[in-house]
Amino acid sequence: MEAIWETISGFFSETGFALFFQDGNWRCLIMIALACFLLYLAIVKKFEPLLLVPIAFGMLLTNLPGANLFHEELFGLGANNADPGVIQWAKLGNIHETGLLDYLYLGVKLGIYPCLIFMGVGAMTDFGPLIANPKSLILGAAAQLGIFIAFALSILAFQWIPTDGTPIQNIAASIGIIGGADGPTAILVTSRLAPSYLGAIAVAAYSYMALVPVIQPPFMKLLTTKKERQIVMEQLRPVSQTEKILFPIVVTVFVALLVPSAAPLVGCLMLGNLFRECGVTERLSKTVQNELCNIVTIFLGVCVGATATGKTFLQLATLVIVVLGVIAFIGGTCGGVLLAKLMNLFLKKKINPLIGSAGVSAVPMAARVSQVVGQKENPKNFLLMHAMGPNVAGVIGSAIAAGVFLTLFR
Repeated sequence: MEAIWETISGFFSETGFALFFQDGNWRCLIMIALACFLLYLAIVKKFEPLLLVPIAFGMLLTNLPGANLFHEELFGLGANNADPGVIQWAKLGNIHETGLLDYLYLGVKLGIYPCLIFMGVGAMTDFGPLIANPKSLILGAAAQLGIFIAFALSILAFQWIPTDGTPIQNIAASIGIIGGADGPTAILVTSRLAPSYLGAIAVAAYSYMALVPVIQPPFMKLLTTKKERQIVMEQLRPVSQTEKILFPIVVTVFVALLVPSAAPLVGCLMLGNLFRECGVTERLSKTVQNELCNIVTIFLGVCVGATATGKTFLQLATLVIVVLGVIAFIGGTCGGVLLAKLMNLFLKKKINPLIGSAGVSAVPMAARVSQVVGQKENPKNFLLMHAMGPNVAGVIGSAIAAGVFLTLFR
């Protein structure tokens, strides 16, 4: 009888239930509860469900004691890891100790998944409105103001906040890029510059992207007059097929020469768009838009969620990231609107300033917000296609901003 009891007791001591009572594992309970809350937001409230569901489930998996699906020490994540740039396989005794997510995370670590997602985004994006109205490129650039505001504020804030040894400018660059409203870009920059904060930054970025219809309208109305919101814009000129084919090629060459570090993101974005526009690769375009993009989204989400362990996520820095992330979004919205107002001082054909807010690049949600706010002021106002210009310009702008940060701080 005693032997049976010892066997049962020994088995229980090896289960995850027993591991919850070990030192530090109380954090796992909090993270599991947070993962369930994010699943609720994604499934019930429909907040960015395509990525928030895998992120939340990855967070759930990585915080189950004893599962050993992800080992953050291999990738230099968390405190006391001096070299996050090196994959430290030697820290595990043998190959059987390596978890499934350790292997899948290589796609994040090496920057593969975000670039493949960008290829899918390119294949789903019509750059016609941007080509028809090149002025919208300036609005997309102005909306990146939020990135640099959040970067500056992060530099100041992290002077007094404990970090894991990651350089403050790297953390600030990763937080700032949230303002680009582009999840894959935020993930790529953070995985290269501040991987320990990847979980917090990814959750903040995608949560705020889902909240664009809530965050933007108050500031759009605050910065514009009723008369400005009622401005009706003329229909855009037709864009030829030749222009649409040349655009991704020209942009790739120009951006890669200007900011070489942005070449992977912009190159994949424009390759996807070329698949869409060239007219001879329909099968490739459909594959990139659907099967490839969906598969990579699953892997990317689960792996990003896996970095949100209790040890690295439950700290003061996470709260600061959440606050600075929303400031980045607000700054981007205000930057686009204010530049549109400034341009109207010099233009004969006035721009409705509401389309400037679409430059934050949350495609196509930000453009739809411009349309909704504008149509409430004037039912004859159709701003969607005009707003798509700054919207897709914002995608390019955020990739260039990411390239600048990677060049300066990597």
